[in-house]
Amino acid sequence: MNRSRQAFIKDNLALRATVLQGIRAYFADHGYLEVETPIRIPAPAPEGTIDAEISGEWFLQTSPELQMKRLLSSGHSRIFQICKCFRQAERGSRHLPEFTMLEWYCSKSNYVDMMAECEELIRFVASRAGLEEFILYQGETIDLRLPWIRMPVVDAFNKFASTTIEKALEENRFDEVMVLEIEPFLRQKKPLFLYDYPAERGALAKLKPLNERFAQRFELYMGGLELCNAFTELTDPDEQRARFEKEISIRRDSGKLVYPMPEHFLKSLKYMPDASGNALGIDRLVMLFCNTTRIDDIVAFTPEEL
Repeated sequence: MNRSRQAFIKDNLALRATVLQGIRAYFADHGYLEVETPIRIPAPAPEGTIDAEISGEWFLQTSPELQMKRLLSSGHSRIFQICKCFRQAERGSRHLPEFTMLEWYCSKSNYVDMMAECEELIRFVASRAGLEEFILYQGETIDLRLPWIRMPVVDAFNKFASTTIEKALEENRFDEVMVLEIEPFLRQKKPLFLYDYPAERGALAKLKPLNERFAQRFELYMGGLELCNAFTELTDPDEQRARFEKEISIRRDSGKLVYPMPEHFLKSLKYMPDASGNALGIDRLVMLFCNTTRIDDIVAFTPEEL
């Protein structure tokens, strides 16, 4: 790292440390156990659009999700982890191939409960960082006072998209429409939960009991940044295996490396309690608090500097 960049990001790294300390303080106050699971694993979740980095005959984790759920299955009820995750070909102003993730899981909880806890966590950490009720981000003020906005994905399509959610899925354009047509309008004056994703976009999420076209999943947007992905956890091992097989078929048909089936995870799933889980990108949260659009501004080293 050159000295000018080191001086430029010095304050940002200090704020990053405050954020990490605040996260740990919040979970300690709420009865969560901090855990560590292996970064190098034999089988990542076989998702069609996420590519893991190869490490010998194993892989670097794209998420600690499967191992943390195994801990839930073994009797832990409230756990969290701050860890490094790795994904191939992810480099841009908001992406790094190695990034820092916060994941937490709570038994006897669903995605609605998790929305409330997500609000509480971010408000707590913002307060610890001296930001209190308002964040200035790229010339606009984000109001952290409750309530935050909640919008079903269907409503977002009806309001902002040029096509229907059904047609976007049929044409395999759901992600494209989300990024190009919907996300630009999610930069609201308050944080926004986008929830009830199509079942096809919730590979590890429980479906809504009264309408199985949709999964109990949400994402949180603040200042136009997607911060987290959360859902009510699927606990049926047979259904989960069937969904993984579909994802493996997608990978095979796309000419991508086919990952082994995570058998140990599937065997443990029948013991897993009803629970919700959340994966939050710490780098993006720090970007928001530091008022920058570049992930390079909030990490000690970029890949190009190593």
